[in-house]
Amino acid sequence: MNATNKAHGRALTRRWAEQRWLIDNIIRANGVDWDQPRSISYNAPCGPEANADFAAIREKVKKYADIGPAFEATARRREAKAKAAEEEGALVTARQNYFMAAIHYAAAQWPHDENNDTNLMLNKRKRACYTRYGELADHKVEAAWVPFGDKALPGWFHLPQGYDGGRLPAIWAIPGMDGFKETGVAMYGDRWLQRGIAVLTLEGPGQYESAVNGIHVSMPNWIEAGHAVMAWLRARSEVDPERIGVVGQSMGSFFGTIVAATEPRFKACAVMATCLEPGMRTIFEEACPTFKRRFMYMSGFTDEGAFDQFCRTLTWEGHVEKIRAPFLCVAGEADELAPMEHTERLIAALKSKKRLVVYQDCRHSVGNVPSTNLGPTPAVMIADWMSARLSGKPFQSERWFVQSNGQVVRTPL
Repeated sequence: MNATNKAHGRALTRRWAEQRWLIDNIIRANGVDWDQPRSISYNAPCGPEANADFAAIREKVKKYADIGPAFEATARRREAKAKAAEEEGALVTARQNYFMAAIHYAAAQWPHDENNDTNLMLNKRKRACYTRYGELADHKVEAAWVPFGDKALPGWFHLPQGYDGGRLPAIWAIPGMDGFKETGVAMYGDRWLQRGIAVLTLEGPGQYESAVNGIHVSMPNWIEAGHAVMAWLRARSEVDPERIGVVGQSMGSFFGTIVAATEPRFKACAVMATCLEPGMRTIFEEACPTFKRRFMYMSGFTDEGAFDQFCRTLTWEGHVEKIRAPFLCVAGEADELAPMEHTERLIAALKSKKRLVVYQDCRHSVGNVPSTNLGPTPAVMIADWMSARLSGKPFQSERWFVQSNGQVVRTPL
């Protein structure tokens, strides 16, 4: 029997209803990062000043219901500090606090899998803080609204510090299921901007603010989004239309793959922390129930049975064979959300130049194990690879296995 609350448009899946008490107990024992290191991923783009924020949040969160209020309280404190600094003329301090406030407001949205008043308010505060950060930033940042039917996909467009004209390579950075566009570019020392690459960090159909605005996940919507984003980027005077790539993280690895398969003008595709199981059975039926409930919201379903049928359409099969651009795939050997066999099958089906990098003993989130600490740093490796591809440099199709001692074993593909 499906468990739904149609009056509020909120999906309450069977496993969520049955296992909620388990989730609260697991959070009490393991904290806010019980399933994924989300506080680490939110902390990273903010820099070290935010370390204390996230340490305090990890102490405060003892159950699922604590997550939103803990992040919101921190966001309000940071926003207040930003406004006070701005009034005093300390604009660098102001922009730093506006950035951190936006990240915390976005993180506070995560538990709200419906467009309720709280979610809409948090989204508004997030946008206001990030907009002010962009106005004070040390590089050009502007709101990006990519036309999509009678609506628009929300993003932020960043240009490298000191940009004074000319055409740059660019990427579309696609976040994961629990990610959001505001973390796509670090406040300082961003890996893409430092390499002279413009960044459109944009939420595609169903992701965060797109879901707030009623644009849902579907295969046709993601195919259309690839064309829409490409058209938007090619129309920008700052972007070299022949040097545009796409990168995707976690569920963004699936979305990015579909985009690369159906929009041939992307010159390279790099994905990490893969969600490449056709039908997504493992992440929705064996992993934490929050994933399925979140994705039902993203795709506009409240009926679990109907959503299960919809999931059968989520596949790269019949698409990935069309990719001709260079393709980089970075995965954990012990990925618990999408078994490696599906990633291996996708790589085998690819006809383009390709590289599969597998980190030993690593789970879905690629990091925090000896192989990622001692071997090639995943995020840096991806940025270097994409920079080289957008510069037209050749490479060999290979499978890399990064051992726990950091050594890389290379075999031809």
